[in-house]
Amino acid sequence: MFGYKLLKKDSRSRARLGKLITASGEVDTPIFMPVGTQGTIKSLTIKQLKEIGVDILLANAYHLYLQPGEEIVRKMGGLHKFMSWDRPILTDSGGFQIYSLGVLQKVKEEGLHFKSHLDGSRHFVSPEDAIEIQKALGSDIAMCLDECLPYPSDKEDVRHSLKLTLSWAKRCRDQMSDTEQALFGIVQGGIYQDLRTECIEKLQEIDFDGYAMGD
Repeated sequence: MFGYKLLKKDSRSRARLGKLITASGEVDTPIFMPVGTQGTIKSLTIKQLKEIGVDILLANAYHLYLQPGEEIVRKMGGLHKFMSWDRPILTDSGGFQIYSLGVLQKVKEEGLHFKSHLDGSRHFVSPEDAIEIQKALGSDIAMCLDECLPYPSDKEDVRHSLKLTLSWAKRCRDQMSDTEQALFGIVQGGIYQDLRTECIEKLQEIDFDGYAMGD
């Protein structure tokens, strides 16, 4: 269950007011979304978050995959019960976090090879794995696995990376089925407007529930 309801639009600035409709409730947009990377917002209780009007939280699949592990979260009833949070949750695929490992990670066509920043153990996450991890976490909105490049990057390097990101996006879309979770494609293309436009058009052809702007 996912949808978007447009409430008001400014024709000059293109600013919009709307609502995201998820299985766990509605979210007014635009909105600030606090980051609970490992399933908690540091220094604030759930009660305090609700008192200040927070309607959606973000958690990170990479960190939860490593610790405590997505299967433990699944057995505990998913992220909502794990966090004692009954409002919407968005999970990041972990692609950026793996990229930030530097020499501890390697990008291949099949997916991402990396060493854990916790204990040095070796891991592999494919686009399909990223979706299955987020299914186990049970978020309302899941994100595709994408490749992140450093800034600045040569245009040909970005073009090659974009091809990989679009291939992974299709694999993620194919893997996401039989679930109420929404799946967002991620727009890449670096600082190059033509590549960004190309990415948007091709992601729309794959047909996602929503679209996020990548770094």
